[in-house]
Order: sequence, then C-alpha cells, then structure tokens
Amino acid sequence: MQRDNVFSIKLVKKNGKLMHQLDAELTLYKNFVDTLEDGQVVEAFFEAHKDDGTNPQLAKIHASIRKLAIELGYTFEEMKREIKRMSGLCWDGSDGTEYCKSFAECSKEELSLVIEALNQAGENVNITF
Repeated sequence: MQRDNVFSIKLVKKNGKLMHQLDAELTLYKNFVDTLEDGQVVEAFFEAHKDDGTNPQLAKIHASIRKLAIELGYTFEEMKREIKRMSGLCWDGSDGTEYCKSFAECSKEELSLVIEALNQAGENVNITF
C-alpha cells in the first residue's frame, strides 16, 4: 500500500477551468493517481498566487546569484538552484525528480525570501548585498 506520497502541481485558470500548464504535469498527475490504491484518501491544499514580483527584485536576485557563483566557483545555474532550495522554491515530485519554481512566477513575498536567502549566503562568505 502506498502510505505517503506527496504530489505538487501548478494549475492555471483558463476559460473557467483549472488546467495543467504543461503536458508533462498532466502525465505526473496521472502517474500519481495510478499509484493510489482504491479507497486511499488524498488531501488537497490549494493556494492562489499572484505573480507580482518586481523587475528590480529579479535584477537584484540575478546579479547577486552571479556574484556568489563567481566567488564560490559555481556556475550561475548551479548557484541559482541552490538559492531556490534555500528559499523553499524546490520540491521533489512523486517521480523523485526535483522541481523548482521559476523566479518569474514568484510573488513579491517569495522574492523577498529569495533576497533574504541571498543576503544570508553572502554573509557566510563575507559578501554584502
């Protein structure tokens, strides 16, 4: 019996219905459902987000990630993924794959958490952002 399985998906409202944004997400959903046993209970939690992060926030985030990557010897993409992990923007899918939210889809509050994670990471290596 599958006792614990966490599945996270992002849907978008189109024409009055919640729809999967990508075909791959629909496939993940179907795989999740297929692993359930008859009678197994699934809890759902819905949270609506407004993508209202600002361009200045995004610019600061990308510049800070680039500086940290250079200082620590990572590529930009490696450092960006690590900052997303630190900020709680990554999760493991039911297939074991790690998924991360795009900064462009983040709210102001989420981007503020990213900036705070960057400030903390910078302090650890004596960089002030």
